[in-house]
Amino acid sequence: QVQLVESGGGLVQAGDSLRLSCEASGRTFSSYAMGWFRQAPGKEREFVAAITWSGKNTYYADSVKGRFTISRDNAKNTVYLQMNSLKPEDTAVYYCAADHLSSSYYYTYTIATAYDYWGQGTQVTVSS
Repeated sequence: QVQLVESGGGLVQAGDSLRLSCEASGRTFSSYAMGWFRQAPGKEREFVAAITWSGKNTYYADSVKGRFTISRDNAKNTVYLQMNSLKPEDTAVYYCAADHLSSSYYYTYTIATAYDYWGQGTQVTVSS
């Protein structure tokens, strides 16, 4: 089992950058694939980015590709989401998620129900 705690959210202006962090408890962090999802008011939770347990493969939603970068530091039990060129439509609560996913298919990582473990979320607000 793993517990996840996100941090790094805040209020920024369009075009600014933020880096979210998600720190995991437990000794087996390196065995988990990690994902970032977001949920805006009145909308469903949507996939943002994911990284395999090894860090070798990353996956992104089209809406953030080229602007966001997911990475992980297994020595620190932490996964990061670097968000650049932020837009007002990026405003949402951002959640990190973990599970033992080993597929090589992009689609597998985009499904929220594929992840068993979730953090409490961190608010990102981008003003225009």
